[in-house]
Amino acid sequence: MFYYFLYISLSSTMLHKFYKFIATMKKLLLMLCIITASLQSCQKEKGETSKKEDEKLKTILENYYQERLKLFPLEATSAGDNRYNNLLPNDLSDDYIAKIKAFFTKYKEELAKFDDSTLSENDKLSKAILAWECDANLEALTFRKDLMPINQFEGMPLMIGQYASGSSAQPFKTVEDYNNWLERLNGFNDWVITAEAKMKEGVSKGYVLPKALTLKVIPQLKDLAKEDKTHIFYAPLNAFPKTFTEDEKKTITDNYTKLITEKLVPSLKNLYNYVSTDYLAKSRTTSGINAIPQGDAYYKHLIKRYTTTDLTADEIHKLGLNEVARISAEMEKVKNQVGFKGSLKDFFNYVRDKKELMPFTEPQQVIDNFNAIHEKMKPNLDKLFDLKPKTPFVVKRTEAFREKSASAEYNPGSVDGTRPGIFYVPIPDVKKYNFYADEDLFLHEAIPGHHYQISLQQENTSLPEFRKTIWFNAYGEGWALYTESLGKELGLYQDPYQYFGMLSAEMHRAIRLVVDTGLHTKGWTREQAIQYSMENEAEPAESIVAEIERYMAIPGQALSYKIGQLKIRELRTKAEKELGAKFSIKEFHNQVLESGCLPLKILEDKINNWIQSKK
Repeated sequence: MFYYFLYISLSSTMLHKFYKFIATMKKLLLMLCIITASLQSCQKEKGETSKKEDEKLKTILENYYQERLKLFPLEATSAGDNRYNNLLPNDLSDDYIAKIKAFFTKYKEELAKFDDSTLSENDKLSKAILAWECDANLEALTFRKDLMPINQFEGMPLMIGQYASGSSAQPFKTVEDYNNWLERLNGFNDWVITAEAKMKEGVSKGYVLPKALTLKVIPQLKDLAKEDKTHIFYAPLNAFPKTFTEDEKKTITDNYTKLITEKLVPSLKNLYNYVSTDYLAKSRTTSGINAIPQGDAYYKHLIKRYTTTDLTADEIHKLGLNEVARISAEMEKVKNQVGFKGSLKDFFNYVRDKKELMPFTEPQQVIDNFNAIHEKMKPNLDKLFDLKPKTPFVVKRTEAFREKSASAEYNPGSVDGTRPGIFYVPIPDVKKYNFYADEDLFLHEAIPGHHYQISLQQENTSLPEFRKTIWFNAYGEGWALYTESLGKELGLYQDPYQYFGMLSAEMHRAIRLVVDTGLHTKGWTREQAIQYSMENEAEPAESIVAEIERYMAIPGQALSYKIGQLKIRELRTKAEKELGAKFSIKEFHNQVLESGCLPLKILEDKINNWIQSKK
């Protein structure tokens, strides 16, 4: 009985606890359901909020892009958008500068209204990129760069001359195209008149080119101011489409001739006469941008603008010196490999003057050699790249009017792919053309350098329109320089002289870190910079002079190449080390290329996130 009673007692107690437990669990379950429903409701509400914010941002980004095309119509033409082919705003005028300031201020303020937590990852990226762009442009407007509107390397006269050739972005297929260009030339005439006035103001305030650069500008202006029918502005009249009637040809010819002879050439003559006399006499003897008012602050701004970093001039200078030493050691290995007896400097001269490296007698042979390089590397491109552009690609000789002072360059194809990407090669004297660095040059300017990166960016349908054409030098030039190091992986650099060409090109970019900062912050003269380059690289003397004068003309721009390359190489090495067997070179290249041009800090964050996701 005792045992039975105990059993009954215990069972009742346990049953009571069991029922209590069930009741508690029901309460907990009810609370869990309430919390879950609440969370789902919050998540749904947050998702709806994020979707709304994404749509709002999408509208703002599209408005920015469309408004920008009209404010910068040459960008529109370059991108293949022909709506504004007739426009050429006077970007030196106070009215236009005020519009630009209002434009970037408006969109900076619009972006500040968005909370990153409500945006998708791609939209966060878009917001960060555009915010950086607005800040950089607004800061640039605090400096009087309008008072030095012309140099020998870049600027409106050179750009217009290139467009006028008929082989660039400006189309000449219809009567409307010809009329658009005529209107644009009228705008250029206004610009030329304003440029002369601005340069006179610049002289009075201490904003003037170094004399060495003025001397290079003078023959360019003289060529643009000539009166004969060989003038480049007549080029479209020598290539009428077959569909044009005789009356249409006559009307266009009359209108062009009147504008060129009565307005444009006289304005250009006035500018040429001023620059070649009074301006030349007032041109400064100093070489660095720190010699002009606000020069130190302006150079600091240009470093940030072109490298998208907060590196100081001193840090960059030291980095350059270290890279020059490292690359010199690698060059010594090549010198020994080919059996050259003598110093590295002697080897530079040997390579510069080696007749076997100057085999061409016709300019077309230079072009053909670049096309042969492309064919040689094609079988290996699949090993390194998943992403490849659809935009076609061609190699062309640089136009004669700018060939003497031009460097090899890449001009992007149109966004819709109807105009190919163009790799321009200057060949001022084919018999002196040394091709020892041509494999490296093709990798940088063409494939898989600029043509891959820019074309893939333009073709990427997941990007808002403004990101398809935005450009950050450190990323774009850094990528192109990084691709030069891929030569052996692509089956190139089998000839030691071609490999030396790659090292020479890398050395060239390392030297830039030293001489650009030397010129603009350390009081280096043009001659000092030329001498330093001559002692450390194998470029021809005339090429080195042109390059040093380029750094004088556009301070800071040349820093971007090496800074960008070092960052991309650093990120690849980090990914290889941390991912080990999980690392894929194709996937790494996809990660670098898929989002288009980025400031380096944003790129670094992106790659670090990818590395973590792969672990």
